Amino acid sequence: MNGMDHSESLLGSYGLTDARDRLLSADAPLADLQERCGGDLPGTLAIPELLALVQQARRMGLRIARSFSAFDGDAEVSGFARIHPVGEHDGGGCEVLVENWQRSVLAQPGAREFAERIDSIDRVTAEVSARLDAGQRVQVLSARAPDAAALEAAALATPGIHWTELVELTGITHHQPLHWRLLDGAVCRFAGSRRNWRVRMIPLGPDAQQPHGFELLLIAEEQLADGAGAVSAAEDITPEASPTRLVGTALTPVLRLPVARIIANAETMRARLAGPLRDEYSEYAGTIASAGQHLAAMLDDLADLEVVETPGFGTARESVDLVDAASRAAGILGVRAQHRDTVLVVEGERGTAVATAEFRRVLQILINLVSNAIAYSPAGSRVTISAFAEGEGRVAVTVADEGPGITPEQAERIFDKFERLGRDSDSGKDKGSGLGLYISRRLTEAMEGTLTVASAPGGGALFRLELPAN
Repeated sequence: MNGMDHSESLLGSYGLTDARDRLLSADAPLADLQERCGGDLPGTLAIPELLALVQQARRMGLRIARSFSAFDGDAEVSGFARIHPVGEHDGGGCEVLVENWQRSVLAQPGAREFAERIDSIDRVTAEVSARLDAGQRVQVLSARAPDAAALEAAALATPGIHWTELVELTGITHHQPLHWRLLDGAVCRFAGSRRNWRVRMIPLGPDAQQPHGFELLLIAEEQLADGAGAVSAAEDITPEASPTRLVGTALTPVLRLPVARIIANAETMRARLAGPLRDEYSEYAGTIASAGQHLAAMLDDLADLEVVETPGFGTARESVDLVDAASRAAGILGVRAQHRDTVLVVEGERGTAVATAEFRRVLQILINLVSNAIAYSPAGSRVTISAFAEGEGRVAVTVADEGPGITPEQAERIFDKFERLGRDSDSGKDKGSGLGLYISRRLTEAMEGTLTVASAPGGGALFRLELPAN
């Protein structure tokens, strides 16, 4: 199967449901999948794609025979499903037979890989992280930001407290606790910090509907220019303490969830998980999913644009090993590079190129540069990320690709706001917002550095990020 790197095949599996779509009995493969999807035996059929077929057959009173596939963790289960409704005297349910049962490990999970990449970025950049139980109560919380020390102390002093009692959620007036999906992407503030913090809630366990617990990440949305993010724990937190932002503070938290649902539903239709679909409609669904991902990325870019254009915007000053940052960026984008048959090479020794900058902003810049290099490189090429000391108190990191390169005219415009004409990818489509490089340069300037582009030796483009040495 396309996109698979391992599969195992069984003859089939049989199950029986009742009039309430409960799976009463099942052979081992079907029973195991029911359990991994969070269901019980007997219990309501927990495999969404199979449940839809059973409900359709039961309502219509007709036999259904069609291809069937469902996600199972990092794998896909597929086969040919035969659904036979049975009479009222036999329970009013359906006989379920899945023939040619196959379970294939996904090599390129598409939207799932995109989500995991976002999770990896957020884990690296989060300055506060916590482990919550299924009821969103704090089990452990740690902070690496000075202005979050009071939050860590409060969590330590009140074990088992619901995490929302430690913060003030912005723009959310509903009573707590809320469903975790409504909290993911929200903005909060807490005593001891002047900054706004974005909330990430990552469910733990095989079933996101009934997670065993949560990984809570708090990611600072900005750093004040004076570098003094901390305030007295007794100081009142008011909305007037920081500028109001239309996109980052108001629109992005509200739109993130519905956009995510659009992407998920479109991917479900594209993959024909709810039943057969004509090829052209499957392609339409793929276009919708792609547009949704583009919209989600644009929301993030617009939120970042508001941040970097806020009067007085500044960044933190900390030691950043550029080789370490380059390695992390390459690790985050490794799957995407493999998908395009591109090799990522990191050059430099740790400790030889240490900058005075803000780690998460440097990582953000490098991910943008490396992501662009992958997009514009031909298949079978390589992207080289090199970090080194420059002398005279400067260090640098370069990203070189083997793509079509940059003309002098393009180099003059490529960092302009909303500029999308710098280069064309090999797909012939430029899906970016035209803000990534503009934001990257503004972030670089806030860290007293420079970001430039030139032609790479032998062709391609070479982006150079230069920063003050530590």
